[in-house]
Amino acid sequence: MKTIKGPAIFLAQFMDDKAPYNSLDSICKWVASLGYKGVQIPTWDARCIDLEKAAKSKRYCEEIKGTVESHGLKITELSTHLQGQLVAVNPAYDVMFDGFAPAEVQGNPKARTRWAVRQLKYAATASKNLGLNAHATFSGALLWHTVYPWPQRPGGLVKAGFDELAKRWLPILDHFDKCGVDVCYEIHPGEDLHDGHTYEMFLKHTKNHKRACLLYDPSHFELQQLDYLQFIDFYHERIRMFHVKDAEFNPTGKSGVYGGYQDWINRAGRFRSLGDGHIDFAGIFSKLSQYGFDGWAVLEWECCIKSPEQGAAEGAPFISNHIIDVTKKTFDDFAGGGGSEKVNKKILGL
Repeated sequence: MKTIKGPAIFLAQFMDDKAPYNSLDSICKWVASLGYKGVQIPTWDARCIDLEKAAKSKRYCEEIKGTVESHGLKITELSTHLQGQLVAVNPAYDVMFDGFAPAEVQGNPKARTRWAVRQLKYAATASKNLGLNAHATFSGALLWHTVYPWPQRPGGLVKAGFDELAKRWLPILDHFDKCGVDVCYEIHPGEDLHDGHTYEMFLKHTKNHKRACLLYDPSHFELQQLDYLQFIDFYHERIRMFHVKDAEFNPTGKSGVYGGYQDWINRAGRFRSLGDGHIDFAGIFSKLSQYGFDGWAVLEWECCIKSPEQGAAEGAPFISNHIIDVTKKTFDDFAGGGGSEKVNKKILGL
């Protein structure tokens, strides 16, 4: 067994144009004061990092590391959630997802996809330059609009969708492999990789690519009513990253998993700050420790009630109190006896 590292924090939801959230230096100073030991960096936010420059300049990467480490922190991983989403977009979502891309490729889906693929490859090289071995992203989606099959999906549609998704991702996965970095897909509604079955289909279509790994976030499983503890039993060998995010599910006579087009505050399933939801984090940290996960426990704050400042302040001690310092001895060693082949045979009556 190994001890999970942390606490760390994903900066995406905290970046802002006002201090101390408006630069990597100032936000690192802030999170360090709260007790965090690591930061996960959103690569689409220029206030944090210039991704292309990080891919092309090792000196720049040393500057980024120096800024983070000057506050006693480590970079845990880079994230390309927004760019990964744009690797595969069904045309029904073109208008809404255009906002994730720079102006020069908006309205041009093919150019937008090329830009996204290039961004992912930059992220692989930048991760290598920063000495990181895992990377967070989304898979994108071509099939999500058919998730509830009405009208019925035509035969072969799912296979065709995953054939295309794998075709787009394989060159990216191969580049990450050359860089020695795992691609960790956050399994998430809205993505074609949104549960265990879809992840397994993707693995099959990418020929079990060794870099096609997982970012484990139980909040998205709570909202789907998926067994997030058994998910660890099934896929622990592929889990390389961990978002510590809480959620609750309170179905009513009016709303369930799909939410009834309500705002987050009125949905049956809601993201909450750590400790305010239903997630069994004691069970999660136990299982991950049991299976030897030694990555970072990274707070992702998303709550429709509590402020981000309070959520961040409460998150560091919450994670610290759940990290298990794994034992290096067996609890009943004191009662053990010496063993030998002769003694063992005697005990067995042989």
